[in-house]
Amino acid sequence: MASVTVPTAEYEDRIDRVRDELAATDADALCLFSATAIEWVSGFHHLQTERPVCLTVTHDRVGLTVPRLELDRAESDEFPLLDEVYHYYDYPGGTTEGTTYYEHSTATPEETIREMLADLDAVTVVADTNGAPSFWGYSGPSLDELADVDVETVEWIETFRESKSTVERELLRESAKWGNLAHRKLAEYVEPGKHELWVAKRASLDASMAMLDTLGERYDSRLRGGFPASCGFLSGPNTALPHGLTENRRLDRGDVIITGASANVGGYLTELERTMFVGEVSDEHRHYFEHMREMQRLAIEACGPGVPVADVDQAVHDYCHEQGLLEYTQHHTGHNIGLEGHERGFLDRGSDDVMKPGYLYTIEPALFVPDVAGYRHSDTILITEEGTESLTYYPKDLESNIIRC
Repeated sequence: MASVTVPTAEYEDRIDRVRDELAATDADALCLFSATAIEWVSGFHHLQTERPVCLTVTHDRVGLTVPRLELDRAESDEFPLLDEVYHYYDYPGGTTEGTTYYEHSTATPEETIREMLADLDAVTVVADTNGAPSFWGYSGPSLDELADVDVETVEWIETFRESKSTVERELLRESAKWGNLAHRKLAEYVEPGKHELWVAKRASLDASMAMLDTLGERYDSRLRGGFPASCGFLSGPNTALPHGLTENRRLDRGDVIITGASANVGGYLTELERTMFVGEVSDEHRHYFEHMREMQRLAIEACGPGVPVADVDQAVHDYCHEQGLLEYTQHHTGHNIGLEGHERGFLDRGSDDVMKPGYLYTIEPALFVPDVAGYRHSDTILITEEGTESLTYYPKDLESNIIRC
């Protein structure tokens, strides 16, 4: 049975990796302020807001500072690896003369973080950022200023996340499976006259309910009101914009649509995109579609262990140059994905990275032709010891992507 959650043992391994890195430095602790980094290391997932959250890992303890509204969750059995949990009432926190928060801490976020570091005997620290980032209106001092500690910023967690563990790969395969179902539902509901949002939401709901009915209580939701399995698309002239927004429009016969589908499994995402056609396909659309298909084929063929990522992007660039298509390209070939939609590890000619087993990439070279349409397939592939494994598997050929109506 496929895994749909990250087990505690996986988080223990991650904390051990942090401690191994700490042991090679003079630092007493690692401090993390990024919600994604905190989740990856400890399992504690939360909505990042103006209220700072700080995870601190020392050589023998794990501490967490949270606002009061996260305290009950942080102290629950859901997060057994948190040794100490500190809290403040809210941001900005503290008191003004003659007022107080009854029965609540009157400390500021910064004072609480300082208290945590003192209790953990952290004098010299490494951190993902030197203090909580400006987010949703937060503005505060740097970590070295607020806690009187020596701080060096490091990128350990982003580096760790580039390669996916066995557990992560299982979650990603499960994500791809349900993303594929959402995409099939989308193709089923597309027809002229239907509103973009109606198609996307109905397909997402149907796929999500099938997913929840199948996984049952095993499914660990990391969502706040969204769909576990989701899909959407751009249509018509809007497809010529790489990051176009869903428009208030209804589908027409002859429209090009660029889809996107995924599913959240244990917090992990894959990416599936297809260029599809509502009804008949013009010769011009066929021309650009087949070029896009060849660009993606060349990119996937170029991938494998030991391959410089720049070579993959270069293969696509060279093809577009030979075919006179460079003016229609607007982005690199792909990126890593996992807990976030985009993660470090970019298929870009400017990168010095080399592919290794366990690395994950979206493969999505595209053409965007002004006043015509955009053309992009995206598949999520895993680098293996032998070559590559495509986690997404919706058909790519033209005939399979024509919606007959």
